[in-house]
Amino acid sequence: MESALNQDLSTPWPSWVPLVGVKIRNRGEVKKLGSNGLAFSHGDPVLLESDGEVTYGIVYTEPYSAPFIPPMRAMKSILRKPDSEEAELIARLERLSDEAAIYCKMKATHLNIRLKLVEVYGAMDRRQLTFVYTADERIDFRELVRDLARRFGGRIEMRQVGVREEARRLGGIDTCGLILCCASFLTDVKPVTAKQAKKMDLPVDDPRLLGVCGRLKCCLMFEMMDAQGKIPPQAQQLITPSKAESSASTILSS
Repeated sequence: MESALNQDLSTPWPSWVPLVGVKIRNRGEVKKLGSNGLAFSHGDPVLLESDGEVTYGIVYTEPYSAPFIPPMRAMKSILRKPDSEEAELIARLERLSDEAAIYCKMKATHLNIRLKLVEVYGAMDRRQLTFVYTADERIDFRELVRDLARRFGGRIEMRQVGVREEARRLGGIDTCGLILCCASFLTDVKPVTAKQAKKMDLPVDDPRLLGVCGRLKCCLMFEMMDAQGKIPPQAQQLITPSKAESSASTILSS
């Protein structure tokens, strides 16, 4: 983790970047992505890369420019606008995902399968539905998958994620009053471990240090970088605006 942070901080970042606010697959929080120099309007579909595959998003914030500090705000860019056939496919996938989510919850209840469905989405380039879920115990999905395959056809993937990933996908507001870091701007979530927290003399059993996911807050990573002197001075007010030594310059909105 330390070597990755050193590499990030040594990269010559631009002063300003063109951004656009997008909800990936029209779910969760609005993500800040590079606009790639293209013009968009609210509600426009776009193609982007997420989880190693091409998928779609919906524009919620039209393009604007913003300062690129600190380096932790590194963001991906959209790929391009979809053509007419791809736009029709996106509309079909939206309807299919909603239908599949309702059907899966109903069948899981009928089969007494205890899971929390986080997201359902279809692939752009093949007939596949992915059901993202969290669960407290090991689950036998064979009957459920057969039922889903008969109902929707194509390949069915059941993808279990942890509570951090659930929070990143669904979004929310933390105790600081801001949108979750993992859901708003972090592109590479590297959780702070209990060992790292102890090095900062933080009480790991303090519930105030836990995020909505029940794990140590991702923002503690900034505290660790600050303690190690790895945060550029111009980024201090963005990360710790209440610090006594912070300047009185205007705080940028997130």
